[in-house]
Amino acid sequence: MALKTFNVEEAVYSKFSKFCKENGISMSKQVELFMRSYMAEEPQVRREYLDKLEKIRKGKFIKVSSIAGEFGA
Repeated sequence: MALKTFNVEEAVYSKFSKFCKENGISMSKQVELFMRSYMAEEPQVRREYLDKLEKIRKGKFIKVSSIAGEFGA
């Protein structure tokens, strides 16, 4: 395991941190899973992750258009 530093907009970090805390998700594990899935030709996902993802999908949603506006997109 390696400790890495990334530059992330504070607003994005804060929202994602809150989201992870509310859903009992490890932020660093989510970043790792994102990187693995991005680089893999055929990513494999554990059942535990799929169960958490399904729980999230049934939760509250944020409109994408409102997020893009907040971050200057």
